[in-house]
Amino acid sequence: MKEQKKPPYGIIAILFTGAFVAIFNQTLLNIALPSIMLDFGIEPSTAQWLVTAYMLVNGILIPASAYLIQRYSNRSIFIAAMSLFALGTLLAAVAPAFSILLAGRMVQAAGAALMMPLLMNVMLAAFPIEKRGSAMGIFGLVMVVAPAIGPTLSGFIIEHYSWRVLFWMVLPIALVPLALGIFKLKNLTFQNRELSLDQASLVLSSLGFGGILYGFSSAGTSGWTDPVVMGTIGIGIVSLILFIFRQLKLDEPLLQIRIYKYPMFALSSAISVVVSMSMFSAMILMPIYIQTIKGISPIDSGLLMLPGALVMGAMSPINGRLFDKYGAKVLAIPGLAIVVATTYMFSQLSLDSSFISIMLIYTLRMFGISLVMMPVMTNGLNTLPVKSYPHGTAINNTLQQVAGAVGSAFLISIMNARTESAAKDLAASGTNPADIVNLAMLEGINFSFFVSTFIALVAFGLALFIKKPARPDSEMEKEKEIVYARKEVTE
Repeated sequence: MKEQKKPPYGIIAILFTGAFVAIFNQTLLNIALPSIMLDFGIEPSTAQWLVTAYMLVNGILIPASAYLIQRYSNRSIFIAAMSLFALGTLLAAVAPAFSILLAGRMVQAAGAALMMPLLMNVMLAAFPIEKRGSAMGIFGLVMVVAPAIGPTLSGFIIEHYSWRVLFWMVLPIALVPLALGIFKLKNLTFQNRELSLDQASLVLSSLGFGGILYGFSSAGTSGWTDPVVMGTIGIGIVSLILFIFRQLKLDEPLLQIRIYKYPMFALSSAISVVVSMSMFSAMILMPIYIQTIKGISPIDSGLLMLPGALVMGAMSPINGRLFDKYGAKVLAIPGLAIVVATTYMFSQLSLDSSFISIMLIYTLRMFGISLVMMPVMTNGLNTLPVKSYPHGTAINNTLQQVAGAVGSAFLISIMNARTESAAKDLAASGTNPADIVNLAMLEGINFSFFVSTFIALVAFGLALFIKKPARPDSEMEKEKEIVYARKEVTE
């Protein structure tokens, strides 16, 4: 075996900077929607497209990232992605009409969608398996802290400046990694220039994931009986089934579904999906409880959630080192036990629950999630052969998007149904009409968290079967050769 060389930290730092900007931008606009509605004179359902369209572009492009990462160099993909992101940011900043703002947001999403899969693949290629936990822990820090800072900073800027400042602030930050990528970035991954794109798979993937994401995202507001919701979900499910069958027949599929034959990857994928559904319950339900029932301002609600996200980010590097030493199971089981316990605590909220107690429970819950997400995901990816890394990362990122949309719609529907029935019961019992709305909504939120507790219990049960993946010595040696014998890679 050749002498090991240190990973190209300079190259990875450039990619990290780009990924941080892209992820940071994803949650930056949520609090700004009311100001945008006022400026353009649009309805909430129209403004929501700034969030929905961003998510849809991500859902369509992430599955295609496996092909792009195998076909083109990481340098080419990074420069193209950051160029699109910067162009979209500029369009949004100067947008004279809502349609231009929406177009800019979608161009932003096209660039951002490629950053996460690209960075994960480079991390897998740059570090040997025994050091990946620590490396992916740093990656987790970016993934968690960036979206956590977004709403808090956005709230401050909206309170003092125009919403356009959000985009003008992001633009120079995006241009820095773009310039570094052009002048400093070198390739780290191998390409198959003869790899062809199956256009039918791309269409089916777009219809499948796009339909499911849009349908479930719209269900929370439009209702499950809405023809558009039912139609898009139906088209999505049928297209996804056809997509899966097609992938199993192709020699060079867009997404290699056959990697689910690796038990630990399949298990990690299932746990990640279930945890994502449970995690989104707090992200969706807590702002409703805090702002609507407790009457706390958007900025303060962002500050309430900030410590939890920062704890989760701070724990990512620590968990990475613990993963390298002890494996995923030792972290996932206590982590999921904490998630189950804190989710149940949220099902016992009252009108008098204090700001501090809510913050502490939320922070503890995020600490538990930090013990699960990245270690479990890395454990699954470690079991795959090198050539399947792009497919594994694409599948994981896509399923997290879908799980978030499905979980959010499911829990919001449960909350709405329980709120309606509770309102009727309270009215029949002679409760003061002025109190019915808040009491009924509180009952709906508590019941949704109670259901989410059982979702988390499913993940806890699955975690009991986690094992450290055993890989043949020949595969390990081959991987180390691939990682360390690249003479063309320099900082």
